[in-house]
Amino acid sequence: MSAPTDLGIAVYAPALWHGNERPLAIIHGMERALPGLRLGWTTSGKEDLIPLPYRDEWVAAKSTDGGFPFLCNDDDEHLVTLAGSENPNGLAAGSPPHFEVRATLLLDASGIIAAVDVLDAVAEGARAFWGHATPFNAAVEIAEQTSPTLEGPPRPPRGLPALNLPKKIRSPEIPHRLGWLNYWSPAAAEAIGFPDPARDAELLSRARRTPSGGWVVPLTDAPLDLDNPAHLDALKRAYERFPEIGGRTAP
Repeated sequence: MSAPTDLGIAVYAPALWHGNERPLAIIHGMERALPGLRLGWTTSGKEDLIPLPYRDEWVAAKSTDGGFPFLCNDDDEHLVTLAGSENPNGLAAGSPPHFEVRATLLLDASGIIAAVDVLDAVAEGARAFWGHATPFNAAVEIAEQTSPTLEGPPRPPRGLPALNLPKKIRSPEIPHRLGWLNYWSPAAAEAIGFPDPARDAELLSRARRTPSGGWVVPLTDAPLDLDNPAHLDALKRAYERFPEIGGRTAP
């Protein structure tokens, strides 16, 4: 389970097919991005750690149901987790099932330094449409932007805009939400109109181009903290700049 000190990573990609090499590309990329990381364990039903001496072969054999099983390192003080699954729902109106990858790492000094590299590696390995890396506390509040809620109409916290469900989003390339670090594939960047040199100078000062031609775009230098007025303002400005995000423009 995620903790308040965790950085959560989520990327959204086209569905896998049998024999697809993306799971191993994701795993190897994440290990390169975090020096010393070895995702060589999984867990039993009782949450006991199970070593995987032939991890790559095990993953290849298990990657037949649209995803790949839970992996982690063997370090309770700096736990890193990774898993991928098929979501039967589409990312947009009428779109097919998609592949989701989720990872967590400790939001300490080394995790902060590696965060951009980790998101880049996971998203590029998955060939994702879009994704984000966001501290747990901020991610909880950002999730509350999506409508509708069980209680009725959306009530986003802190004056953030309400975001639409996928069935009201016109294409899978359009991100559903923002995070601290945002991964946008070339198609996603084009869909939301990024970059515009005249309007995106601040974002471009922090952004990094990915090998595929996409972008990793941090909203703030430090991990997103919505109790920080400057961070909250940066998030609101980004939503204002990119009205396509969350399906907030007319189809």
